[in-house]
Amino acid sequence: MSADDLYAILLSLKVAAAATIFGLPLALLAAQALSRRRGRRSLGLTLLDAVVHLPLVLPPVATGYVLLLLLGRNGPVGSVLAQVGIVFAFDWTGAALASAVMAFPLMVRPIRLAIEAIDADVGDSARTLGAGRLTRFLRLTVPLAAPGLMAGAVLGFAKALGEFGATITFVGAAPRETLTLPTAIYQAIQAPGGEAKAIALCAVSAVLAFGAVLAADAAGRWAARRVER
Repeated sequence: MSADDLYAILLSLKVAAAATIFGLPLALLAAQALSRRRGRRSLGLTLLDAVVHLPLVLPPVATGYVLLLLLGRNGPVGSVLAQVGIVFAFDWTGAALASAVMAFPLMVRPIRLAIEAIDADVGDSARTLGAGRLTRFLRLTVPLAAPGLMAGAVLGFAKALGEFGATITFVGAAPRETLTLPTAIYQAIQAPGGEAKAIALCAVSAVLAFGAVLAADAAGRWAARRVER
């Protein structure tokens, strides 16, 4: 592997970490909103549920193209952001954004299940003792949903680490700028005689993915033990 390949691996880790850090709080809020009414659903929650899961059913390339249309330098949002020095298209920050969008449903799902598994009597008891909504959320919901948060974080990180379609469409594949590990594998496959490099990069990707699975299991067990205490 070349120095550019090593940089692509490090960039992928950086992109996945940024996507997880900035996406997880939003995933927690979305999961809380979607789990608020378990029996009946308002139109707003139904639409929110559809938007959250849209990246799972849309082709990744289509998601990346929508991001490019909206956040490109000539896009309605991107042109405004560019005036204040915020650029996503064809920059590593755009790769993090695209990865966060694609990983978002996978972060929301386990968090939502963990919140819905919390006994409703716990919140009712806290309410009768005078705890406000924000207090109940921060001191009850978040700690009790910690296993789901851990699982969502690791799943989101793993998905962001392997994101390809939306990323290459939105930010391209410039070496040492936006070239991530999945894109480097694709380029190696397309290049004559690049099979050995592709296999090496796939091995690195497999090791990172395996590590993420082990981390998810360990984090879930640790969080479950903390909740039981």
